[in-house]
Amino acid sequence: MTAKRKPPGIASPFRDTVFHAPFGIISEMDIGSRLAGKPIGKAERIDVTQQGGHARAVYAAFLSYNHKDVRAARQLHRRLESYRLPKGAARPDGSRKLGRIFRDRDELPAATDLSEAVKLALSQSDALVVLCSPHSAASPWVDQEIRLFRAMHPDRPILAAIIGGEPEEAFPPALGEGAEPLAADLRRQGDGLRLGTLKLVAGLAGTGLDRLVQRDAQRRVRRVTAITVAALIVMLGFLALAIAATQAKREAERQRAEAEGMVEFMLTDLRERLRSVGRLDALSVVNERAMTYYRDQGDLTHLPDDSLERRARILQAMGEDDIARGNLPAAMRKFGESHRTTSALLDDDPARPEWIFAHAQSEFWIGQVDQLSGRADAALRHYQAYLRSALELLRLQPREARSFTEVGYALSNIASVQGENLNDRDQAIRNYTRSLRWFERAQAAAPRSFSIRMEVAERHARIADVQSDRGEYPSAREHRLRQLRLLEPLRREDPGNGDVAYDTLVATRSLARIAFKTGDLADAARLLDDAKKRSWALRRRDPENQSWFEQHLRILIDAAEVAQARRHETEASRLVDQARLFMRESSPQAAAAPEFKATSIQRLDAIAQLDSSIVKEGQ
Repeated sequence: MTAKRKPPGIASPFRDTVFHAPFGIISEMDIGSRLAGKPIGKAERIDVTQQGGHARAVYAAFLSYNHKDVRAARQLHRRLESYRLPKGAARPDGSRKLGRIFRDRDELPAATDLSEAVKLALSQSDALVVLCSPHSAASPWVDQEIRLFRAMHPDRPILAAIIGGEPEEAFPPALGEGAEPLAADLRRQGDGLRLGTLKLVAGLAGTGLDRLVQRDAQRRVRRVTAITVAALIVMLGFLALAIAATQAKREAERQRAEAEGMVEFMLTDLRERLRSVGRLDALSVVNERAMTYYRDQGDLTHLPDDSLERRARILQAMGEDDIARGNLPAAMRKFGESHRTTSALLDDDPARPEWIFAHAQSEFWIGQVDQLSGRADAALRHYQAYLRSALELLRLQPREARSFTEVGYALSNIASVQGENLNDRDQAIRNYTRSLRWFERAQAAAPRSFSIRMEVAERHARIADVQSDRGEYPSAREHRLRQLRLLEPLRREDPGNGDVAYDTLVATRSLARIAFKTGDLADAARLLDDAKKRSWALRRRDPENQSWFEQHLRILIDAAEVAQARRHETEASRLVDQARLFMRESSPQAAAAPEFKATSIQRLDAIAQLDSSIVKEGQ
């Protein structure tokens, strides 16, 4: 009965165990004799590596493995050949590398014996490293390589590296014969790849394992430290870049905030001040500077929404100035672009009050140009859209003065179309009266607001105009007088305010027209003299303001009609000539609208013809 083979023991190169295997000299005949159990005779030995009288091995080790474990063999081969020894453990030739490791690449399954190259490599190797696994245990070639190496070099170390299975199933049979092999367990549950490799290096280099473990730990610490330092440097670099980028972004945002703040100032306080003194030329420069800032920003799609809304307001302001100069096509182009911007903003956030307000202004200004151009139906559609936006703003901000004024403006605009373009004076009176109530609510919410107080006075003027058209002169006169009483404290608060001066001028002329219609010619002449003085003062402020130009021309024609009615023919003729000269000498920018200019010429011609008839009667 055959006895069961006992699995070989496993020895490890602990601490200061030194493996030293002097190079052996053996011939191929001796290999055969050793494998057959015959003694080797001295006379039969052949020196296969003798060079210069010193025996030298070509390979530090021969790596024996089964081809199914080739991946693990390549990894171990690479780690052994690339391992760098400590300074004090250098090889005799001064090299700090283990040297070349021979790895048999082919199992030669069709062969019946080891190749001559394998035998030669075994004979030229200082040590044998066997990759032990169930595959190796079943491989006859690995077993033959072990036996041949032991026969060639009985004093040289054989190192076992377990990569799979338990020792009793991973060791080839030849390892169980003779001296116990030194083994390193490369499995995860054993020594692991790192410590197992160090054990093999210790056995191959003939140095203590502790020294290698310590040096490896130091190397790992240095590597980790180097990686940490490098990572820290990279992190600090990124941090510096991030800080620089953040600072640059903050600086850009600060500069943009300053620029946007300046634009906001130009659109509000500065514009109101320039408009109040009638400086259209200065307003144009301010608007152009603001638009230049946004043109310099490049692609508008990259601008924040607040900047887009502010740009839309600039377009509205520029269009308003174009209206004041009588350039309605230019105004419509600017209002159209503003409308597209505010519409897009509102589509993105329909419930934002600022966007609702901004779009309401776009609707108003387009309606304004349509009304001035005689397109009453189109104007009414935009004013009704304005009213819907105002009511939505009121729903979202029911206690804000701005909500009240927006509803008041929308109703007033609708009333102007009804009264001036559609001849629906009854509906116009009703909407003007509703508008007045909303502005009075706004004044109650913001009693110190200069602009709201002006708008309350303006609603009385609008009602008075419709009543005059209906022949209701006493009521019209009362509303004009109430307007002047409301304007007087505003004039005292801001004596240089052009809007207050203009509204006072229009109210004075309207009272003169009422006096003329009711037959009070002396009061009409007195009021028109006052109006002429106010008008000349405004004209000196801004000769290019079309509204001021038209009012001055109306006053001259009214004064000529009153003089004619009072039988002051010379005065009437002088005023007619003055009005005609005024029309000829006016700048193109302040030229009256064609319809108004034609009406004015007809009135002057009628006065001149009547004067001529009166002169002939006198003669």
